[in-house]
Amino acid sequence: MYQLIHSLTLSDLFKRQIPVFIPAFVIAELFYKFHSFALECVAFLITWYAFDAIHHWTLGKWKRVKSTAKRSTI
Repeated sequence: MYQLIHSLTLSDLFKRQIPVFIPAFVIAELFYKFHSFALECVAFLITWYAFDAIHHWTLGKWKRVKSTAKRSTI
């Protein structure tokens, strides 16, 4: 966590992690009722990781499509 926070600039942290952190936090708060802090924390971190992976994958696809479209119009 320390490395994550210090390896990204503040603007990158907000651009990359806040859009996936908030939905993961809301889902964890509404649906994860394991009656164990540790289990709920692990489930939240897994959800955050999954959302971040999906977000990263879709942005990569979108950037590739966008760059391909630019090359074809030139």
